[in-house]
Amino acid sequence: MCARSLESIRGDFPLIASHPLAYLDNAATTQKPAAVLKAMEEYYEKSNANPFRGVYELSEEATTAYEHARSVVADFIHAKRSEEIVFTRNASESLNLVAYSYGRKMLKPGDEIVVSVMEHHSNFLPWKMVAEETGATLVALNPNPDGEITKESLSVIGPKTKLVAITQVSNVFGRPNDIAAITSLAHQYGAVVVVDGAQSVPHMPVDVQALDADFLAFSGHKMFAPMGIGVLYGRMELLEAMPPFMRGGEMIEIVHWDRVTYAPVPHKFEAGTVNAGGAVALAAAMEYMKSIGWDTIMKQEEALTRRAVEGLLAIPHVRLVGSEDPSMHQGIVTFLVEGVHPHDIASILDSKQIAVRAGHHCAWPLMDYLGIHSTCRASFAVYNTMEEVDRFLEAVAGLRTAMGLPD
Repeated sequence: MCARSLESIRGDFPLIASHPLAYLDNAATTQKPAAVLKAMEEYYEKSNANPFRGVYELSEEATTAYEHARSVVADFIHAKRSEEIVFTRNASESLNLVAYSYGRKMLKPGDEIVVSVMEHHSNFLPWKMVAEETGATLVALNPNPDGEITKESLSVIGPKTKLVAITQVSNVFGRPNDIAAITSLAHQYGAVVVVDGAQSVPHMPVDVQALDADFLAFSGHKMFAPMGIGVLYGRMELLEAMPPFMRGGEMIEIVHWDRVTYAPVPHKFEAGTVNAGGAVALAAAMEYMKSIGWDTIMKQEEALTRRAVEGLLAIPHVRLVGSEDPSMHQGIVTFLVEGVHPHDIASILDSKQIAVRAGHHCAWPLMDYLGIHSTCRASFAVYNTMEEVDRFLEAVAGLRTAMGLPD
C-alpha cells in the first residue's frame, strides 16, 4: 500500500479542506471524511429500512448492512466473534450498560470497585452509582503526578476487588496505560476489567484478546464517524449472563402477558430501532483508517505531539500536565499558563482561528487530585499539520502579553 500524503488526507475532510481553523480539539470529536459521509448518505438513499423487522428485500438489505458493520468493528478490535459487539449511542452509554446490567446484578456489600482517579466522568459516575446502590465500596487507584500507574498504585487491587474500571489512554494526561498488566493482576483475584477505549481505539491498534479485557467501550465520533454511534465489546460469557439494559422492541424473542424470552446477545442489548446509518458510517470510518494505515496515523500524531510538547516546555510560565516525555502523550497535550485562565486561553486562541478545549474535561476528580481547577488541552489527529502546531505554539507564547502580563 502506498503511503498517503498529508495533503491528500486533508483533502478527504470537507471541513478541514475548506476552513482556515486549526482544529486541535480531536479528543472531543474528530472531523468526518467524505468517505464516511458518503457511506451514511448512501445507506439512507439506497438501503434505508428498519433492520430485522421486515421480510421484504429492502429490510433484509438494511439488516445485512448493519450486521456487516458489526463484523467490521469486531475485526477492527480483534474480538473473537461479532456477537461480542453491542452498538450503543456512545462510550458513555456503553459504560452505563455495563454498570446497570453487570454491576448492579453481580456486586454486593463488601465488594470493592477499583476506579482510577483519572477516569472520564463516564467511567466514574456509573460505578459511584453502583457502589451506592449495592453497598460495594469505591476504591481510588491513583497515578503519580505524571499520570503513571505504578506498582504502588496497583496495590489497591486485591482479594476484595470485583471490578476494575480503567481508561486505556487518559483524556487529560494522554498517557497510555498498560491494560494487559492490569487485567492480568485483576484476573488473579477474579475481578473483571472495564476499559474506556474512547481515546485509544482512534489512535492506536487495540486487540481486546491481547489485552484480555472483559469489557471495552468507545465512541465513533472520536474516530471520524458520526455522533450517536458507539460500541461496547464484552466477553460473550459475561454478556450472556447479564440482563437487558433497556426493554422494548427488537430485544425479544417472545412476549406474552405472562412470560418473556429475550433475544440472544447482542440483540438483547439493542432495544428499539437501531442506528443502522451510524453503524454503517462507523464501519466506513474504520475502513478509511485501514486505508491510511496505522503506521501513517501514528507517525503523524507522534510527530505533532512531540512538536507540541517540546514547544510548550520551551515557553516561560507554561506548565505541562503530565509527563515531559512526548511519547507519554497519545495525541493529547494538556497545559496551564501562569496568570491566564484556561477559558481566556481558549478564547484568545479562537480569535486566531485555533480551536482547543478548556475546562475540567469531564475529569473533575482528577482535577481535584492534581489541585487544579481547569486546564487547556490541544489534541491531534492525522490531518493536523506542523504549521498548525507552530501557530498554536506562537499563540500560546503571546498569551501573557495579550493579557497585559510580563513575559
